[in-house]
Amino acid sequence: MIVWVNGAFGSGKSTLVEELRGRWPDALVFDPEVIGYVLREIVEVPTGDFQDLRLWRRQVAGFLVGLVEEYGQEDGRRPVLVPMTLVKPDYVAEVFGAIEAAGVPLHHFFLQVPEDVLRARIDGRSFTPDDPEQDARVRRWCKDRIPECVAAAGVLPSGTVFLDGESSPGELAELVLKRVGE
Repeated sequence: MIVWVNGAFGSGKSTLVEELRGRWPDALVFDPEVIGYVLREIVEVPTGDFQDLRLWRRQVAGFLVGLVEEYGQEDGRRPVLVPMTLVKPDYVAEVFGAIEAAGVPLHHFFLQVPEDVLRARIDGRSFTPDDPEQDARVRRWCKDRIPECVAAAGVLPSGTVFLDGESSPGELAELVLKRVGE
């Protein structure tokens, strides 16, 4: 089983996944950004967003299916937890469709957080502490995507479970675990 935790940058995806990991010790954690970083070393990313690369989307879906098939347990007690912003409807359909076509159960959660809270959280983070210019670029990039991420709530797949991203990580983890039957 795959538990995808989605939401805007600064919504608390990684924090929730870490909370879930603490309560679900057998879970695997996979951040699809890793595939994007590898691709950036090999090919040009004209838009600056590796999600725009069809190969990224295909590799993410394939890698997740492979993790479940090779390292998951028959009883589903070894899920793959995925903290990743994925909001473009075509990309969501492509990645989730490939996972579902492989017969892998996918639970999709979306953390909803007001824009002002997202901006404050992003401002409070340090992305690259040794490179202030890069840090400012990453912060600006994350903030520039907030409107698209917030608007995505209206176009995500019908099975998406929306969570209040201002709730505590513990409360959110309880909701997720209850929803997936743990």
